[in-house]
Amino acid sequence: MQVYLATDHAGFDLKEKVRELLKKEGYEMVDCGAYQYDKNDDYPDFIAKAAEAVSKDPENTRGIIFGSSGQGEAIVANKYKGVRAVVFYGKVPEIIALSREHNNANVLSIGVRFVDEKEILVLVKQWLELPFAGEERHVRRIEKIKKLENV
Repeated sequence: MQVYLATDHAGFDLKEKVRELLKKEGYEMVDCGAYQYDKNDDYPDFIAKAAEAVSKDPENTRGIIFGSSGQGEAIVANKYKGVRAVVFYGKVPEIIALSREHNNANVLSIGVRFVDEKEILVLVKQWLELPFAGEERHVRRIEKIKKLENV
């Protein structure tokens, strides 16, 4: 599975740690930036690259994006057809499982100001490994979301 990473300055340090984890675990990965810390950069510039890549093969690729809150980053990612980005703030790890099992989320937006670094490294790996449950009710709902992409 190809994994796309992206961040602005707020998530730069954590993106680098996740990148190292994915490399160690043998994931195919593309770093869409930021490539260095720049307090004046803008998250849409990097997040758009990762989201566009996921949108080209939304069932077989994943994105992990980082920002201060993760909110703006998810908004950008969800502009792309086929992208189902969810925000994670920490504290409730079950959200990671639900995002994959029920929503078949393919982009995880991490609010770095609210997560524990050690916890997030474990949860990122879990998120990448969890399959979509594929139950009829979840498939039906995702199909309805897909129809909204064409509105």
